[in-house]
Amino acid sequence: MTQTVPLTRRALPVAAIIATVLMWASSFVLIRWSAGELSPGPLALLRLLAGAATLTILLLWVRRGRITLPTRAAIGLTALFGVIWFALYTLVFNLAGHYIDAGTIAMVVNLAPLMVGVGAVVFFKESFSPRLFLGMVVSLCGIGLITVAGSTGQLALAGLGIALVAAFLYAAGMLIQKVALRHTDPLTATWLACAAGTIALLPFLSATITEVQTTSTPVILGAIYMGIGPTALGFWFWGYAMNHFPTGKVAASTLAVPAVVVIMSGLTLGEIPPPLGILGGAITLTGVAIAQLRRPARPVRPAH
Repeated sequence: MTQTVPLTRRALPVAAIIATVLMWASSFVLIRWSAGELSPGPLALLRLLAGAATLTILLLWVRRGRITLPTRAAIGLTALFGVIWFALYTLVFNLAGHYIDAGTIAMVVNLAPLMVGVGAVVFFKESFSPRLFLGMVVSLCGIGLITVAGSTGQLALAGLGIALVAAFLYAAGMLIQKVALRHTDPLTATWLACAAGTIALLPFLSATITEVQTTSTPVILGAIYMGIGPTALGFWFWGYAMNHFPTGKVAASTLAVPAVVVIMSGLTLGEIPPPLGILGGAITLTGVAIAQLRRPARPVRPAH
């Protein structure tokens, strides 16, 4: 009986990470699939509208009909990471889907955990370990191979550049979220961030209304699913995990996303990254994995 509670406390954050990885992987495929019918702005706005509505319902349910706003500092931080991660990242992410396959986008975007590691050194005063340096070198070699695939015409260089910008926005949002979670709970932070991201995308409202009239029902339903699953539930689960594990450990879990994306994309869209792109992506993710390895030096937080 005494071992059940600690085991449950460890199992729930792990389950949250697994569910998030699966939902986020599906969003890469759906964004690529939707690219032929919806432009990046309307797709992002539809997704965030569905996400904001879902999060509002969740918050009212969890808080039993009462919503209490956090401090001004918390609101400011959540709004900032909402605009960066929910609005700008989603917009750029959608744009990348118009140029390259879902698997390649996933491999490039998953440079973000490495960027988070560097950001943690700069902003959180964490030590710059040899593993982080080695991981950076290895990942840069992998990105070089992916770029070569682009220069040979196997991939669109514009798409690779856009995906790299998305990775920077992803990392920036994750770092700001970590600070925001010091001032408020994961669900409130995700709700406020999604609301801020939705407001930031309102300039696309007119285009969204126009495009929805000619968009097929499955694509619209896909956008709504991305708002409910990968955005609302996924970011809520992610924030919950961030409160139970170190930033780097949670970020490293996204290394599984590209593999899942490649499988999903191959089965549903018939798209697989070119061999040179897969090799470069594997090397890139290996570098990220190396950078995220930590010595088991602190016995405070049990690892198993």
